[in-house]
This record gives sequence, C-alpha cells and structure tokens, in this order.
Amino acid sequence: MVTDWPATQARIRAHSPFLTRALDRYPEVAEALATGDMDAALVVAQGLGTAQDGVARSLRRRRAGIALVTAAADLSGAWGLDRVTRTLSDFADTAVEEALAAAMAERYPDAEHKGFVVLALGKHGSRELNYSSDIDPILLYDPATLPHGPREDPADAAVRIGRRMSELLMAPDGDGYVFRVDLRLRPSPEATPIALPVEAAIGYYESTALGWEQAAFIRSRAAAGDLALGDYFLRQIRPFVWRRHLDFSAIDAIVDISRRIRDHYAQGQAFGPGYDLKRGRGGIREVEFFAQVHQLIHGGRDPALRSGNTRQALAALAQAGVIEPDVAAQLDDAYVLFRTIEHRLQMVEDLQTHELPKSAAAMDNVARLHGLADGDALLDLLRPQVEWVGGNYDRLSPEKDDASLSQDEALLAAQLAEMGFADPETALARIAHWRAGKVRALRSGPSREALEGLLPGLMRALATAPDPSRALNRLDDMIGRLPSAINFFKLLAARPALVALLAEILSHAPTLADALARRAELIDGLIDATAFDPPPPVDVLAAQLAALEPGEDYQALLDRVRQRVGDRRFALGAQIIRGGDPLEAGRGYGRVAEAAIEALAAGTVAEFEAVHGKVAGGEIAILALGRLGGGVLTHASDLDVIFLFTGDFRAESDGPKPLGATQYFNRLGQRIVNALSVHTASGPLYEVDTRLRPSGAQGLLAVSFDSFAKYQREEAWAWEHLALTRARAVFGSPKARSALGEILAETLGKQRDINDLSREAVKMRGDIAIHKPPASDLDVKLVPGGLIDLEFLIHISQFRYGMAFDPDLGKALAMLVAAGHLPADLIAAHDLITRYLIVSRLVSPSSTEPPEATRPLVARACGADHWDSLLESYAKARQSVARAWAALAAPYQEDN
Repeated sequence: MVTDWPATQARIRAHSPFLTRALDRYPEVAEALATGDMDAALVVAQGLGTAQDGVARSLRRRRAGIALVTAAADLSGAWGLDRVTRTLSDFADTAVEEALAAAMAERYPDAEHKGFVVLALGKHGSRELNYSSDIDPILLYDPATLPHGPREDPADAAVRIGRRMSELLMAPDGDGYVFRVDLRLRPSPEATPIALPVEAAIGYYESTALGWEQAAFIRSRAAAGDLALGDYFLRQIRPFVWRRHLDFSAIDAIVDISRRIRDHYAQGQAFGPGYDLKRGRGGIREVEFFAQVHQLIHGGRDPALRSGNTRQALAALAQAGVIEPDVAAQLDDAYVLFRTIEHRLQMVEDLQTHELPKSAAAMDNVARLHGLADGDALLDLLRPQVEWVGGNYDRLSPEKDDASLSQDEALLAAQLAEMGFADPETALARIAHWRAGKVRALRSGPSREALEGLLPGLMRALATAPDPSRALNRLDDMIGRLPSAINFFKLLAARPALVALLAEILSHAPTLADALARRAELIDGLIDATAFDPPPPVDVLAAQLAALEPGEDYQALLDRVRQRVGDRRFALGAQIIRGGDPLEAGRGYGRVAEAAIEALAAGTVAEFEAVHGKVAGGEIAILALGRLGGGVLTHASDLDVIFLFTGDFRAESDGPKPLGATQYFNRLGQRIVNALSVHTASGPLYEVDTRLRPSGAQGLLAVSFDSFAKYQREEAWAWEHLALTRARAVFGSPKARSALGEILAETLGKQRDINDLSREAVKMRGDIAIHKPPASDLDVKLVPGGLIDLEFLIHISQFRYGMAFDPDLGKALAMLVAAGHLPADLIAAHDLITRYLIVSRLVSPSSTEPPEATRPLVARACGADHWDSLLESYAKARQSVARAWAALAAPYQEDN
C-alpha cells in the first residue's frame, strides 16, 4: 500500500521530536519512506545494523529504524494496530535472541547454545508491544544442558548469561537503547536469582504461586533461546494456568489488582488532562482484565479461549457465547482506540508514558499528531469509550453492601428455625464447627473467609430445600471430605443459582452428593446452560472425551476421559433432579458410556499396538449387552460386554514383542477392561461385567468371531440367547460390526423349540426370585410385576413370534404391541417402571422407599402429580406386567 508520505512527514516533523530525530539520523530509511511503500521501508530499517557495529549497536540502530517505519505506517493508516504491535513484538523476539546468543558466545564460544530459555510475558508474550514497552521476561535454565565452565556452578553461569543479555538490551549509548528489561515477574523476585532452574520453577507454580501469577501466564510463550525447554515448562504448568475447576481466588486476585490500581491512580481516574490511559478507570487494563477474567473461568474447559492476544481473546469469548457479541465489539473498538492514542503519546519523545498531557499545549500536540484539531477533540473522542469500559468492568466487582451483609449474619442464628431447620441447634453446631476450623478444608483463614461470605445465602438456600437438615448433614459430610474448600465456596458465592441447585442435590441425591465430595469441581460444569442439553451423538462425544493437549499421553487420556465422563454423568443426574425426563437422561447415560468405550478402547488399542504391533486381518470388537446394549442406563449401571476378535486365531502380531492372536486379543481386552474400571487420580469410571461371554467366567475373555458363532450354534444355554436379544456392537470397524450383526441375526433367528426355551426362561425367573429377592415393594427391577418380569416377557415373545429383535427394550415392546402379540398397556408400564428405576438410583440407591421430602420429585420425574398418584400408577403398571407374565408363564410353571 502506497501512502501519502509528505502529509505524514509533515505531521511527524511538526509534532514528534523523537521521530524527527530518527528521520534525520537515518536518511536511508527516510528515502525509503519517501516512496510511500512502508513494507519496503521496513526492509531497509531491518538492515541498518551491520556485523561491524557489534550486537548492541546493531540492535539499537535497527530498533530506531523499525520504530520510525512502524510509526510512519501507523500514522499514515497503512498498517492497523495488529500489524503495528506484531512488527514491534517480532523485533523484540529478534533482539532478545541475538542478545542471548551473544551473551552465551562471549562466555562459551564453542558450546552448543541450549539449556537457557527466555519466556515472554505481558504484551511481549501476547505480541502486542507498543513503541516504548518494557519487556517482562522470565529466565529459566536446565542445569543438565546449560553450558558452564569446569568449575562453574550452572546457577552462576545462568545468572551471568541473563545479566549480560539484559545489559546488551538496556544499556544506553548514542543510539539510545533497545528495550528496558523488567525481571520482576519471576517467582519471589526479592529473594531469587534472575535465572531459575526449570524444575524449581515448575514446583513453584504447581504449589506456591499466587492468583495474579496464574493470570500473568495467560500471555506467555517461549520467545528466545532453547524453545523446546520453554515449551516443556509451559506444558508442565498448563494445569496451573488453565484449571478445569474454577479458581475464584485467582479471579478475585485479578479484580483486586485492578481495584488497587484504581485506588493508587485515583487522580488519573478522573477523565480529562492527566488521565492514565492504561491504568485509569475505563482504560486499557480494564479491557485486558475483563477478557482475562472470563478466560480464567472458561479457558480450562475450552482451549479455544486461551489466546494471550486481547483482541483475539475477545473475539473467541464472543464466538463461544461467554460474553455478548456487542460487548466484545465495543471492547475491541475501545481497545484499538486506547492503544492507538497510547502510541501517539509515546511517539512524541519515546517515553514510556500512558498519561494524557496536563498542559493544553501538549494535549493539542498529541491530538494533532493523531490528525485531530486540538486536545478537546481528542478528549471528546476518548470520553464515551472510557465511560463505557469503566461501567462494563464494574460488573466484575460490584460494591458490597457491608450493612446488608452484617444484617444477614445477625439474622442467621435467630432465623434458622424460622427458615425451616427442624433442629436449629444442630445447624448452629455445624456452623460453629466449620468456623472453628475443625474441618481440614476449613483450617486456613482464606477458606473460612470464603465460607463467611457464602454462609447467609447458603443457609437460606438449604432452608428452602425439602429436607433442610438432611441437606445440611450431607453438606457437612461433603466438606469433611474436601482437601480444600476455598475455591468451592468462592464458586458458589459467585453463582447464587448453583447454591439452590446444590441444595436440591444435597436434599435428594446422595449419589451425586458423594460424587461432589470426591470432586467438588463437578459443580463447575453446571454453570454453562449447555450442561443441561442432551449429550451429542456418540461419535461426536467420543471425540470430545478423547481430546488431549499437545504432549499428553495414554495416562492423561485415562484421566481426561474419567474427568469428562464424570462431568457428563453428574450433569445428567442434575438434569433429573431439576425435573428432566429420566428416560432421556437414561439414553444420555447410554451415549456417554458408549462414547467412553469408543475413546478408551481406541486409545488402548493404539497404546497396545505400539508394543505388540498388529495382527494381520484381525481386530478387536466389543459387544454390549443388558442395559448398555439397550442404550438406556442408570447412574449406577454396570457395563455388560463381550470381547471378540476377527481373523485367524493362529496368526501372530508383528510388533517388537509379538503375541499369538488369542493371547494378543485377550491381553488387549483386559487392558480395555482396566481402562474402563481401574481407579486413577480422577476416580472410578464404570464397573465392567464380562461374565456373559462364552463359557462365562471360566472361558477366555476374548474369543474369535468363528468361535463365538460356533458356541452360539452348538453350546449356548437358552439364557445366553435371551441375553443376545439386547446385544449390539459398540466398538469395531464397520466391517466387524456388520459381521457381528450377521452372527446375532443367525443366532436369534434359528429354529428352536419355543416351549423348551419358555420353560427354561420361566425356571430362570423363579431362580432369580429365590436368590435375589426385592429390597422392598419399590425395588422396581426385582419385584413381582417389575422390570425383570417385563424383560422376560418381551424376550420370550421375541423368540415365540420371531420378530422385534431390537436391543432397545422399549422399541421391541412397541413392535410386539403393534403386531398384537402383547397388551398395549405394557408400554406405559415399561416407561413408568424404567423412569422410576433411573431416578431411584439417584435418590434411593438401596431400592427402598425414598425420603418423604424427595417423593414429590420422584413423582414429578415419573409424570405423576403427587406421590399417592404415582403409587396408584405404579400398582396398575405392576398389575399389567404381572397379568401378562402370568398368562405366558402359567403353562410352564406346572412343570417346575
């Protein structure tokens, strides 16, 4: 783009002494600018320094020339803000790299330059440098690879290298300086050397670092030196920066920094001459902090939100629906304007200033450099954006009404009984116990402070629960199992709606309360309304579960899947408690389980193949049975699976440690079982039941397709064929799944004596009744007229009429009813009993009558107006099932 250079040059010479001196000092750059081609002029500026100048002088000359060209391109409109800041940041990378290389070459000319890395933070880290920015690096080294003298400690060598590099960049001479280097962002700068060993730094950020340091690493990258070492460090501390569970203490720290800045720069907050464009209320920092707060909240779960660049972060936050698009657009416009005027301030005399001039003449000068008439026009341009940004930022830190809080605290003790606590003395004792720090999670002062901030609202929410005392007791149990409570309390304090949901969970769902006690961060996932959407299709969900960060391995996969499945299952349980349809949640549980199998089986296969290779023509497949096969699970369902493999069982794998096919697939199957069931740091996943395989627990874990087909034709018991009515492939290639489907169709469709099968099925149902009696009349699975009777009724009918072999029990029943083979009232009975089973696994895991306060929730979940109405419907459903089962079983019970 060719620009009007004469007009731009006139503004420079009239209003910028610094740039005027640069024009006169570097005539070759001025000549290039005169052509109006800013890109060509940049090339000239980048070539100012020569080898004869030495590193220090070469960098200073290039810095001045690049600043001149960038300012000219900026003032003329040839380059936008992003191109300006990227050009300045790229030069900073070059300068640091050359200064570091020179520092190392001076001391260790023959050594490989590795083991020392410069991490860029702040505007340098996000590639948003301005004309007079400091750079804020952190210097790290690896003692094992850093060059050093034979009697020199690596720590001393690292400090000398860092000090010399900084000197080359900072020391002024006739050509000025390159960059001011501020090393105070390193851990404990008052007590630590300027360069730190990388493992010590990792340990600090994993265990000791403060919340503001978490925010600082949003804008971090390896900029110079041993980039692989820098990337290693940043990968290791990524969980510190991007936490899946919300660390509101870190967010508080960022907001507190802004609040302190506002207080410190109180005079600069009043908009007008002297206003601090960077730190003042409604200024640059508040745009940056607004983005960073939302990144910290959501970036742990969404890597797309992790950009260090402010404008990119705002766009990503809007794209993800975290902030409103119009808010993001307004902040972006304000940011571009503020940074542009900040540049004008710095162009005048190359000073690191962010304050609007106090004198009218100086204000007019800056305004005219920007192309405005005078200082008043500049203030008019800035004022609406400053006021809007300040008001928007206030939403992050509303002023607290101390009087109101005190009133709430005073009312707490007096109103517990009135609130609804049947035993207010016990409630008061619980609170006193917490306040005394007698619970591990509440031993620190900050955690008790967080509790105090939450306590009034929490107690009010618990008081509205159907059973306040039960909810409070479960909360006490949960807090007692937490390693730390501060973030949990701060999360609830910041999200009042979650407090009400927590009260419901604690009142009604011991299963979910236990899960929260193991992983308090599960509540985080309920912040986003999408947590209450049905899970996506299995293939999409499997990809989400298996997604890893760069550099993460198989062990990380196991943890990630456990975390994400735990999040999904908890959210599905919460949906039921909130009033969602248990049948839809049951299908959601099914998709989550199938996706977990897909993700973990695929990862395990890849890990196994790396050691043992592949079996030519062979692959493992997984057949689901029972509730998993039917695709409708409860929160507590086991996974019933059979492992099968294709190909020749006599073949051998081709890896470094080859195995015969049978041994190969049996070991692989056991690895998949372990991946699905073994506990990790993130807790358990599923119980896996493989006893339905050929020959049961005495048989091989994995058999070939041919052996499986032969066993089903020649050896399988009737109950095994009954189980296959709910079988379907949940892992394997399309070809393998199709072959399995053919085996199932052949097995289910073969000719058989229906009377013999019916007789055996009726006997089997009788044996179950003897060995597994129901826990109560509300044990809807085992009770006479319950789900087991209905399942046997459907399966025998499927074989009797040779139809409806759909693994989904509800669909199979609907087909049998439509064909006139079973009574129509069984459909409503099936749906009611299944809904009750799913919700009862959350609220009454022992299959006994739910607590009185929970009965309205159960009734609502099952489509009834109230508990008595549900009991009436349940009795009718049992009668329908029992009547149909008795009619089918009667001819065969006489023989038993």
